[in-house]
Amino acid sequence: MASVHDVAAYILAKAGPMSAMKLQKLTYFSYGYHLAWDDEPMFPEPFEAWANGPVAPALYADHRRRYILDAGDISGDPDRLAPNQRESIDIVLDKLGSYSAHQLSEASHHEAGPWQMARTRAGAQELERSTEQLRDEEIADYFAALAATGS
Repeated sequence: MASVHDVAAYILAKAGPMSAMKLQKLTYFSYGYHLAWDDEPMFPEPFEAWANGPVAPALYADHRRRYILDAGDISGDPDRLAPNQRESIDIVLDKLGSYSAHQLSEASHHEAGPWQMARTRAGAQELERSTEQLRDEEIADYFAALAATGS
């Protein structure tokens, strides 16, 4: 199975340099849509409900203290991705790749979304970091509903 690092490396190779926050959000959206479309996780590493949206701590550890990332800055191997995983990421990049990190962050904060559900479970306050994991069932349901509306 591919890792979050492989997905992030693929995103950087396809989309070019971007902020660490934007990379986290594109990785999250790729994971969510892939889970909804293919009914399988893209990678095993979880997302947590941090203050600025969903974050994969394993990916964060790879880019910590760096703001702008480029191909080669992440320890993943894009060749480990299956064709259907690449297709999911390509669709997300076509649709959301031009969004800013802030726009993607706002989009990940929907009040009925998995990030908010995890924060509510954890009792996290606004701007408070939480280590509560987002649940795949909630991610799949949320992104399936988005896909059904064309969002």
